[in-house]
Amino acid sequence: MSNMGRPTAYKPEYCELAHNYCLLGATAEELAGFFDVTRGTINNWIATIPEFATALHEGRDLADARIARKLFTRAMGYDHKVERTVWHRGEERKISNTLHYPPDTHACIFWLRNRRRRTWRESAASEAAASPDIAAALTAAGEGLRHAGD
Repeated sequence: MSNMGRPTAYKPEYCELAHNYCLLGATAEELAGFFDVTRGTINNWIATIPEFATALHEGRDLADARIARKLFTRAMGYDHKVERTVWHRGEERKISNTLHYPPDTHACIFWLRNRRRRTWRESAASEAAASPDIAAALTAAGEGLRHAGD
């Protein structure tokens, strides 16, 4: 009788599949379900198959970077050019408008609480509410952000 364990179900094409699924935010549990294996098997593949581990990390890092960029854009506010085609007096004409999206307060708070935890933690916000000087400074800072793109 052999001491060898059950043969692995891993296939080389799993790298690309795992990478793409991680781009969508897949967790190890979701990967296990997708590949019809246990979470332990996924962890084993990560530990023993370098190209699989790299595919997961790169997919996750790319997804995180995309979301961070979107969050930053929302926090800062942005302009978006919209073009459409209309008919005017029997002629087709292109009209373009620039829509302005102001900074999003929740995105700002989320960003600052995660990037500057010491200054923007929940208790710092509570302390600010108790202190009118700090609260006024925060309000002024928010107004400054709101008008920064003007």
